[in-house]
Amino acid sequence: MLNRGVVIVRPKQPYLDWAAGLDDSGIVPDPNGEQTVYLIPSYEDDDAAWEILENVHAAIFENELHGWHTDETEWPRRRDFRMFKAWFEVELHSVVEDLCDFEIVDEDDEV
Repeated sequence: MLNRGVVIVRPKQPYLDWAAGLDDSGIVPDPNGEQTVYLIPSYEDDDAAWEILENVHAAIFENELHGWHTDETEWPRRRDFRMFKAWFEVELHSVVEDLCDFEIVDEDDEV
């Protein structure tokens, strides 16, 4: 078991509305599709998990916006924790098992 927790966020209607407003293609993210999984420090209870999430939400928010639209001038300006919770459905998981027999590597560090 890894000393990490997991956060998965799925776009809610405000995010979908933002994405739809960027162009007239009608294409929006699929809330039920595959999502990015974020590793966070391990935690003991939900209160601790939400405290961790409050500290890292900005990075997740920016990554999710960038994943859909890279022009930061089109991103919402005031991206606080309240807005994060309004824009994303949050799944928290406290148990992470590593079934691989090789080292975890951050591919961003290999460039």
